[in-house]
Amino acid sequence: MNSAAERAELWVGAAVLAVAAGFLAWSMAGSGLASRLGGGYELRAAFPNVDGIEPGTDVRVAGVKVGRVAAVDLNPQTYFAEARLQIPDTIRLPSDSAALIQSDGLLGGAYIELQPGGAPDDLQPGDEIEDVQGAVSLISLMMKFVDSQASDDKP
Repeated sequence: MNSAAERAELWVGAAVLAVAAGFLAWSMAGSGLASRLGGGYELRAAFPNVDGIEPGTDVRVAGVKVGRVAAVDLNPQTYFAEARLQIPDTIRLPSDSAALIQSDGLLGGAYIELQPGGAPDDLQPGDEIEDVQGAVSLISLMMKFVDSQASDDKP
């Protein structure tokens, strides 16, 4: 083989590696993996019900995605689901903040909404958010409504 063909193969190989590195960086940014590998801190929240929440679920403040759920585990002593939330270092939440499980509509997915409080001190890495509201089941709400209507109709 001549040296021109070898150089061409070298350049093509370098281009393929550059494209692969670009795709890797893009996928890490989209998946939140970069924030898990570098900066950021973890908060915990124990919910009575985390229906629809799993690792990778969005964590939002004022509707803006600021982090992801890193893990969800059952606490065998309390039987609450403990979610670990990965938050970037640039977001500091007051210690009296609340965590609520919200839905993107009737058929949309669930996410965790953080509502900042007004306390002068901030939550530190590893702290637990005490004020939580678990997932609300649409089926159970409809059943309560039907039951209340049925009891109103009885003479």
